[in-house]
Amino acid sequence: MQHPPLVAVIDDDESVRESLLDLLEVFRYSAVTFASAREFLESPRLADADCLLLDISMPEMNGVELYNELRRRKNHKPVVFMTGHAQHAVINEARRAGTCLFKPFTSNDLRSALETAVNS
Repeated sequence: MQHPPLVAVIDDDESVRESLLDLLEVFRYSAVTFASAREFLESPRLADADCLLLDISMPEMNGVELYNELRRRKNHKPVVFMTGHAQHAVINEARRAGTCLFKPFTSNDLRSALETAVNS
C-alpha cells in the first residue's frame, strides 16, 4: 500500500495553516504544518516531506530564503510558493524556483500545483 504524499506547510498565519491542513486532507495528502522557517528546519519531519508549501512573506526567514537554505543543505524537495503580497523581485525569484500561487487561490489551483510538484 502506497502512502499519500506528505506536504509540509510553512506559513506564519495560523488560520492559513489550519485551512490548508483541512484542504490537503480532502485532497488525500498527508500534511504537517509549521509556523516558521526555523521551526521547519529544526523539525525531524524535514526529511519526510515530499513537497513544501511555503509562504513567501514570513518574519525572520521568508519562503525564498528557506528554499535557498534547503538547497544549500542539498535538500531538493519540490516547492509551491504562496503569497498575498506583490513583492516583484521576490516573486520572480520564487517563480524561477517553483510554482507561485497568489492568495487567495482556488482549491483547484492548489491541487494542480501540488500534483505537478509531487510528480516532478
